[in-house]
Amino acid sequence: MRLIIVRHAKSSWKHTALDDHDRPLSGRGRRASKSIGQWLAAYGYRPESVISSSSARTRDTWARIEKFFPGKIDTSFDFRLYHCSSSAILEILAEANGSPILVVGHNPGIAHFAARMVGTPPPHRDFWRYPTGSTLVCDLPFESWPEVEFGHGRVVDFVVPRDLE
Repeated sequence: MRLIIVRHAKSSWKHTALDDHDRPLSGRGRRASKSIGQWLAAYGYRPESVISSSSARTRDTWARIEKFFPGKIDTSFDFRLYHCSSSAILEILAEANGSPILVVGHNPGIAHFAARMVGTPPPHRDFWRYPTGSTLVCDLPFESWPEVEFGHGRVVDFVVPRDLE
């Protein structure tokens, strides 16, 4: 099975009165989301379904990525993914069906989740920071999402938006 793990793109702090959940993407974040979408599509990393945090910035990150894939992709926005732990992400993933699954979330949980999923991390300088827009593609030796355990993923690819500039 294949898993794609995306940290939302750079958010805007322009509207300080907004609740954190409602913060939109910045201009840089909008451009980065487009770059990640182009990259995923160019390499054939089309998800069958998407599980995203319900925040404005994760929704917008996915909306900008999704434009690069033809047809409908089953998408759910789940408040439980908003600033949750890596273990909580694994529990939510266990409810998924199909493959590949793309998860869009927040740090620090999404970075810890990516690091815990793979047996050997990619040799990328930014993997442990997992900056905004970071995207990991990994393959898992399981038959269903409820079976998935940490530490068994094999890195297929990893990129950060800066790599695509």
